[in-house]
Amino acid sequence: METVPLFAVDAPAPAVEDEAPKAPAFEVVVRGLPGPQGSKRHVGGGRMIESSAKVKPWRESVVWMAVAARQKIKGFTKLDGPLAADMVFCFDRPKGHMGTGRNAGLVRPSAPLRPDVTPDLSKLVRATEDALTTSGVYRDDALIVEYRQLGKFYTTDHGLVPGVLDGPGCTIRLWRIEQPKAVEA
Repeated sequence: METVPLFAVDAPAPAVEDEAPKAPAFEVVVRGLPGPQGSKRHVGGGRMIESSAKVKPWRESVVWMAVAARQKIKGFTKLDGPLAADMVFCFDRPKGHMGTGRNAGLVRPSAPLRPDVTPDLSKLVRATEDALTTSGVYRDDALIVEYRQLGKFYTTDHGLVPGVLDGPGCTIRLWRIEQPKAVEA
């Protein structure tokens, strides 16, 4: 059996689509303390409430800011189809992470690099995704099939890591994932 090379030696390589990153279909910055959604507790009478008191104000902030951002986009229609997302959650460092005296304003060498404490990243994502559904940004959070950047960061990384804010909150970006075009043989 004869093998057929993918490219002839003298033939030019196939054209690669423009590799410049596309602008997100939706982008919003939400300020405030991100609150996790997930654990619930029974309060009697068949009622369950969120364990975290922070989830309700966080979801309200996300809904409020997402609706405002959506209304600023001329002709915006609710996103549908597969989506890629960024969610960069930002938290202030505890005072114990910072130096004192002449080192005030500097992060102590013993301080953790990233916030590896509660709230859980997955619970922050759950609250934020549900709020984006409520705000009408997309039909359902099941449309998110890929995360390009997802993480918890300290605000001391502002200016060093894309999407990190100078105060608590979250940078949210959504992209439509386009169907690849068939290559003609």
